[in-house]
Amino acid sequence: MSGGVDSSVAALLLLEQGYRVAGLFMKNWDEDDGTDYCTAQADLADAQQVCDALGIELHTANFAAEYWDDVFEYFLADYAAGRTPNPDVLCNREIKFKQFVHYAASLGADFIATGHYVRGDWCGAGPDRQFRVRKAADRNKDQSYFLQAVPLAALSRCLFPLGDLHKEEVRRRAAAAGFANHRKKDSTGICFIGERRFADFLSRYLSADPGPILDTRGNRVGAHRGLPYYTLGQRQGLGIGGVAGLPESPWYVIGKRAAENVLLVSQDAIDLEGDWLEATELNWLVEVPVLPLRCQAKIRYRQADQDCLVTAAEGGRLRVKFDVPQRAITPGQYVALYQGEVCLGGGVIEAAPEPADLRRSRGDSGA
Repeated sequence: MSGGVDSSVAALLLLEQGYRVAGLFMKNWDEDDGTDYCTAQADLADAQQVCDALGIELHTANFAAEYWDDVFEYFLADYAAGRTPNPDVLCNREIKFKQFVHYAASLGADFIATGHYVRGDWCGAGPDRQFRVRKAADRNKDQSYFLQAVPLAALSRCLFPLGDLHKEEVRRRAAAAGFANHRKKDSTGICFIGERRFADFLSRYLSADPGPILDTRGNRVGAHRGLPYYTLGQRQGLGIGGVAGLPESPWYVIGKRAAENVLLVSQDAIDLEGDWLEATELNWLVEVPVLPLRCQAKIRYRQADQDCLVTAAEGGRLRVKFDVPQRAITPGQYVALYQGEVCLGGGVIEAAPEPADLRRSRGDSGA
């Protein structure tokens, strides 16, 4: 029970289906950090109001230490290495479907349930019966991308009451039940950053290491404040003014060379495109498929499914070759694989084309 409308309606639906339900409010970040950005107290009050309205008990648990060790330190290490991690995927794997599962078991629960927009069901019969993770009916809200890294054994103990509903219906059900949070805005961004500027937050934990900004021909066009403060595709806040001999066009971040502390930029958005990636830390939500495999993939939340061919690569990696080039394939992020509406699993993007490789493949000049 996060205090949001989704988990609130999930609890309501479970009660209507005849389950005995208890709520758990998880505190995953210590808000006593001298800022006003954490909403934990207000969220707890909202969760308590809903549980009181439903007549169920609300438990509270503090997983801030586990979050720091298993999510936030990974987050910082990846940024320090010049990558762009996805802490929301990690939070699901390490906290919501690990610590939450263990805590619920200690309370004697048979299942856990969440307000994720995703469907889970069993297919087959007897010993061949298998749990599947499927996209939600509301494709605009589908959150299967964020569950790809969770072990199947944990997901198979979970109920997803909102999988067949659209967001508008969820809000209507919340209003009809008298929940004070029925109009509450959806949470966005990373929970421990909130509404503050990302660069300001990151500067509290990572020291700045300025370095050169180079274009695709190796020319220095500016200076960066530290590689962690930039993401692929970024075009704002680069601090690159007019460069002699070049057009007054926007600059895009197209790559990082962490070993040299170099930020790569281009005025040509095509330099952001690539048609392959290699992934590690693979997690399959189905029986490990035979490769090569034709399927679909997405490299970011809410991206449309992209047709691809998946093959084995050296070192136990997967290589995903897209039929159509993709924009800003970002190491540290996740690729999720699908067969239609079934999520097959996914992995961490480890490698993608370098901008210089792309230019050579097109026959362009320049380094």
